[in-house]
Amino acid sequence: MNSQPRRTCAPRVPPVKLGAVAVVDEERFVNGDDDLEAVEITGFQRTSLNWPTRRRLDSSRVLGLQVEQWHAHGLAMAETVLERVEVVSVHASDSGWRRVEVRDSRIGSAELSGSVWRGVHLSGCKLGYLNLRDAQVSDLLFSDCLIEELDLMRAKATRVAFVNCRLRRLELTRSTLADVDLRGAQLSDVGDLAGLSGATVSLEQLLDLAPLMAERLGVLVE
Repeated sequence: MNSQPRRTCAPRVPPVKLGAVAVVDEERFVNGDDDLEAVEITGFQRTSLNWPTRRRLDSSRVLGLQVEQWHAHGLAMAETVLERVEVVSVHASDSGWRRVEVRDSRIGSAELSGSVWRGVHLSGCKLGYLNLRDAQVSDLLFSDCLIEELDLMRAKATRVAFVNCRLRRLELTRSTLADVDLRGAQLSDVGDLAGLSGATVSLEQLLDLAPLMAERLGVLVE
């Protein structure tokens, strides 16, 4: 019996469909500690945004947010669209992201260790450092993104894909991957090549990584 080769499963990321949203009062968005549901915040600019308590952002749209520092530990975000967001650094460890779209945004450093991502799509984004250490990630899609470093150390990642992306460095130390499709990314460097187990790469990518593999294995190629 001829067995068919197993194919890499694509992420399941349906588009977010928002219903009616109401413009939220800026003071409530900044200083409130209540949950935000079916709201819209547009053109918000501030040096820092600090949510000291766990807060939920659900079925909402955030458009044109410009913040240098955003602290939102334990943030729970669901069915929400972030568009044209510019943040120098966001600190949201142990946060939950379910069916979230991030479009045409620029984020310098995203400290999201220990977070849980389900059905997230980032498109047209420029990311400096995306820290998903110890995270649980499933159904994550990057399209048309430039990522300086994606850190998946000790993370569990299932059904992750890249489409027309540039990924400078991918850290995979002690990560657990399943159906992670790297074929749509221009990949420059991988930390801990053993962490690639469970990933799919193209033949061209494999050849590009061969010198790095040889160097780390101490193999002399003449």
